[in-house]
Amino acid sequence: MIAQDGADYATAKAKAARQVLGVDRPSPNYLPDNIQVEDEVRRYQALFQGPSQAARLQALRRAALEVMEQLAEFRPYLTGAVLNGTAGEHDAINLQLFADSAKEVEIYLLNRNVDIDISEAPHFKGGRHDPVETVSFQWKNETVHAELYEMNDLRGALKPRADGRLQRVDAAGLRALMTTDETLEQDE
Repeated sequence: MIAQDGADYATAKAKAARQVLGVDRPSPNYLPDNIQVEDEVRRYQALFQGPSQAARLQALRRAALEVMEQLAEFRPYLTGAVLNGTAGEHDAINLQLFADSAKEVEIYLLNRNVDIDISEAPHFKGGRHDPVETVSFQWKNETVHAELYEMNDLRGALKPRADGRLQRVDAAGLRALMTTDETLEQDE
């Protein structure tokens, strides 16, 4: 569901629980965690999508780097499937931007004739924090969702995940990741 249709993890887990267990809200210990799901998505993609998924991921990462460079003053960080390597044909570029005000980012984009849609997303620090504004727009035929955080949220954003996997990277980190990917491809 995730690799083929672009379903998010929560939706895929809920649908799988209905299909396999016959319940809408199973006990959390019956479901795999997101790390396990991500690992299985990788296996599926390697087996069934191979070079086409790798090419799509590479194109999304190049587009992400371009948009991050354009938005550099807002300290952009890449997150999600484009970062973790599981992005497919249905995935968008997910960024986190840090500014004194969400309006700064909106005005910046509007002044460059970028059509934006505004919505909300949960705060990365969890439910005890208010949702954050998200601007969505097209960048060279790719959809970008940029969550707009306050500058003081940047401290919490830089904490590594407990499992050691990348949670977010800045443009320099994305460049390094892309260089590593190119090196691995050349070695194969």
